[in-house]
Amino acid sequence: MARKGQQERQTVKAARRPELRLPELTVWEGGGLEPDGDYDGLEFADLDLAGQEGIGSRFMDCAVRRCVLDEAGLAKARVLDSVLEGVRGVGTDLSGASLRDVEVVDARLGGVQLHGAVLERVVVRGGKIDYLNLRKAHLKDVVFEGCVLVEPDFAGAVLERVEFRDCALRGVDFSGVRMTDVDLREASVLEIVRGVEALAGAVISPAQLFDLAPALAARLGVRVVP
Repeated sequence: MARKGQQERQTVKAARRPELRLPELTVWEGGGLEPDGDYDGLEFADLDLAGQEGIGSRFMDCAVRRCVLDEAGLAKARVLDSVLEGVRGVGTDLSGASLRDVEVVDARLGGVQLHGAVLERVVVRGGKIDYLNLRKAHLKDVVFEGCVLVEPDFAGAVLERVEFRDCALRGVDFSGVRMTDVDLREASVLEIVRGVEALAGAVISPAQLFDLAPALAARLGVRVVP
């Protein structure tokens, strides 16, 4: 039995995690963010960046710590080899952004716009994100770990080697999602409101299958009569 369990686990390819080694950082002492700005080796700490416009900006080897990001405009930004720690805000616009080799730690965010974004080798650890919009985004080698996601929207997204570990997924929308090696077995809460039929390519636990059985039956038009 142990060998069979090991073989089953081996059929799910694990996500590759980022290996961040930030250089010695320079404290950011500039004014507001600028569109198409180029930020390299900087630390943004305890700043109010609400409403700042950094559309198309590039952040390389940066740390953003305990900053306020309400309504910050970061559409099409590139965030590379960086860490976002303790950030908070509502309505942050990262639509069409690219995040590669990034750690997001203990974030408190609401209504984050990441539709059409590309996330590669990203870890989201701890914190809570409400109404996360990842519609038509492309996630590859992404780990959600120890966090709470309330009504996240993955509709039309592509998920490849994505793991949900000790992560609560409340009211998730998987409509039209394409999945490859998506591991949901260790999700502490798995509440799918739409898109249960899109789970092909995902792996779930027997207990999760039992919980999802009514939704699957309803989707298939199967009536369960005692």
